[in-house]
Amino acid sequence: MAENDGIPGLRKAAILLLALEQDTAASVLRHMSREMVEDISRDIASINSVCPDLRRKVVREFYNQVLARRYMDMGGLAFARILLQKTLPPEEASRIITSIEHQVQEQPFSFLQKTETENLSTFLASEHPQTIALVLSHLPAGVASEILVGLPTERQIDVITRVANMEQTSPEVIKDVETGLEKRLAGLVSERFERAGGVQAVAEILNLAGRAAEKAILGGLVDDSPVLVDEIRRLMFVFEDILRVEDRGIQAVLKEIDNDELALALRTASDELKDKIFSNMSERAAQLIKEEMEFMGPVRVSDVEGAQQKIVDVVRRLEDAGEIIISGKGSEKDLIV
Repeated sequence: MAENDGIPGLRKAAILLLALEQDTAASVLRHMSREMVEDISRDIASINSVCPDLRRKVVREFYNQVLARRYMDMGGLAFARILLQKTLPPEEASRIITSIEHQVQEQPFSFLQKTETENLSTFLASEHPQTIALVLSHLPAGVASEILVGLPTERQIDVITRVANMEQTSPEVIKDVETGLEKRLAGLVSERFERAGGVQAVAEILNLAGRAAEKAILGGLVDDSPVLVDEIRRLMFVFEDILRVEDRGIQAVLKEIDNDELALALRTASDELKDKIFSNMSERAAQLIKEEMEFMGPVRVSDVEGAQQKIVDVVRRLEDAGEIIISGKGSEKDLIV
């Protein structure tokens, strides 16, 4: 546990164990090394009493760290940071994030989390299946899952089988494998490419070109390159861009969105966007969405992104039909005032 509030981690562990029922505390101790059990036992023996406020603080910090680890396993460190900042007071969120980042850096193969998943899948595909299995077993489940999906199908089955049958591996072996991978990956991690053009550039240009030009250009592309047109459209308008939709347009979009889907999509939305959405709903409807978000619990990043994309698709369809206006992308040029 973190020590940046002046209380040593060992003392916090002792306080936490004292707050648990004896059977539960004993079960926790069974998962620790003998040295750690001895250290914590000595610390427990030196404690005469613990004030209720300190006990609650330690238990709350432990709970928040467990929650942060769950968020990180679901969608990585960035996702955990976003959710913690939205659910905890700023100072506490910052402290928990710092602690989790420190723990991640100490974990085997943590350097792999600094590399894009697509590059990792390509890199690991040439490694022995046992090496891949060892790596995946030491990464957060969310990251490991993305890497696994990126591997060839025949490798996926072999790797999963090895993970399932894997027994304890000595720290020396893990360190040797980690060192070897880090050296081989160094070139991939350090390479930096300066990109010009591309689909993102097209999307940015068309955003400013005006509605008429956008329709003409994409209409000319759609027969020969429908996948490219779809990718461009998705990049031209993302979920946060709903801020640029007029209020009447927001209301039109909300008529076509289920409350469950909206609550899910708003989980990672900015406060500004949430306020805009809620201001275009009845007070009762907004309260229902807020309550659903509050009690929803952990969700997958992919599910949130999927719900957001469905709403974006509705916005794009209504804009194509001329039923709503998106400011800042040339739409105003087509208006007669």
